[in-house]
Amino acid sequence: MDFTASYDSDTGLPKSKDYLECGLPPFLQESIRAMEQAWKRLDSGEKYLHWDCDYCELQSDINSAEVNQVISPEQAWYLREKYLRIERV
Repeated sequence: MDFTASYDSDTGLPKSKDYLECGLPPFLQESIRAMEQAWKRLDSGEKYLHWDCDYCELQSDINSAEVNQVISPEQAWYLREKYLRIERV
């Protein structure tokens, strides 16, 4: 079996970072689902006035989970980039 296609040869980590979403606490999963729905509505052009509440809730839940060491900083940044569309500088 050839694993070179799915793993980074320099780091040995999977190329897909989906593994960073494994084992997330239920409160964070719920916030992610709400934000995904908000983005679907906004991206389709629908007027959705509560997206900022969903955004802030998810950002808060990510921060809380990271500070309380429920998730790692790497997971936190992965979630921010993917679901909040924040670019890490």
